[in-house]
Amino acid sequence: MDRGDAVVVGVNRFEVEAEKAIPIQKIDPALEPKQIERVRALRARRDAGPWKSALASVEDAARSGANVMPRILAAVEVYATVGEISDAMRRVFGEYREAVVV
Repeated sequence: MDRGDAVVVGVNRFEVEAEKAIPIQKIDPALEPKQIERVRALRARRDAGPWKSALASVEDAARSGANVMPRILAAVEVYATVGEISDAMRRVFGEYREAVVV
């Protein structure tokens, strides 16, 4: 291996000269209450009729095997949140649970 007969990436060939620091995004904890209030305000001012209809349409499309993307876009246009759309899909498909294998 030292002579280079066998190539071991990162050991005797294609070694990294210097590790680059990976920038980590820090979120200000003070932003969380502001965002929660924004979502609450959105939910208070949106029209409930089209919102309920759009989420029911997402769920129906998921049940029937139809393309859900146009229904998701329609739900977003009436201010359904990602969580609400995800909940509608979870009611149909469930939630993935990893099988524990020992």
